[in-house]
Amino acid sequence: MAAAHTLAASGPNQTIMSGALLLAIPVAMLGGLVSFFSPCVLPLVPGYLSYVTGVTGQDLQEARRGRMVAGAGLFVLGFTAIFVPAGIFFGALGESLREHQSTITNVLGAVMILLGIFFMGLMPWLNQREFRFHRKPAAGLVGAPLLGALFAVGWTPCIGPTLASVNLLALDGGNPQRGAVLGVAYCLGLGIPFIVAAVAFRKALGAFSWVKKHYVWVMRLGGIMMIATGLLLVTGVWDSIVQDMQVWTNRYNVGI
Repeated sequence: MAAAHTLAASGPNQTIMSGALLLAIPVAMLGGLVSFFSPCVLPLVPGYLSYVTGVTGQDLQEARRGRMVAGAGLFVLGFTAIFVPAGIFFGALGESLREHQSTITNVLGAVMILLGIFFMGLMPWLNQREFRFHRKPAAGLVGAPLLGALFAVGWTPCIGPTLASVNLLALDGGNPQRGAVLGVAYCLGLGIPFIVAAVAFRKALGAFSWVKKHYVWVMRLGGIMMIATGLLLVTGVWDSIVQDMQVWTNRYNVGI
């Protein structure tokens, strides 16, 4: 009976509060934030907001805040509906390959390092192209979720390296639930700035201008983050940190 109670108490912690997840969540959120500030997303934010709210041009600055937030929120829900299932898929795939975990971790680490180098623009022979859809959904709140979904499917590889890094962490974790959580974390990092821009559009334009002047550092930050994570995976330091965090989290069980 006592053993059953311990299992029931520790189960949620192992799934939701594992060391691997605690370490990966901030990485996933930062990846989403870097994706938002990338050169092929940030300049288009006013256009996205205009499209999903049905308000054009200078009228955006005078648009009702509620409509702006609603449009941005529906847009975020649209790409979340694509990215989260992707995280679940990679988590499930990692679970089925758990017996090869050590090899997978090393390979994923090497791939993440290459993605970081690519994201920093150090592979100029690879063009950053995106697949765009010529037919767009209707402008306004009704079409906002669909536009978000099309954004998720087509806006690669600009956000591809950071998104791939998050999915690689889900694959390494080998758990569909963790993959879903990391997908949500990535979407929060990418989506919250959209919401903030909708709430304070005028002030956001000033901040965006500053970021545009420092694009190279945004890209370097994202690349360094991916390279550092890849090195942690390849060298085994990631697993060591995860084990230490697992010991710490297991001390705090949910009482029943």
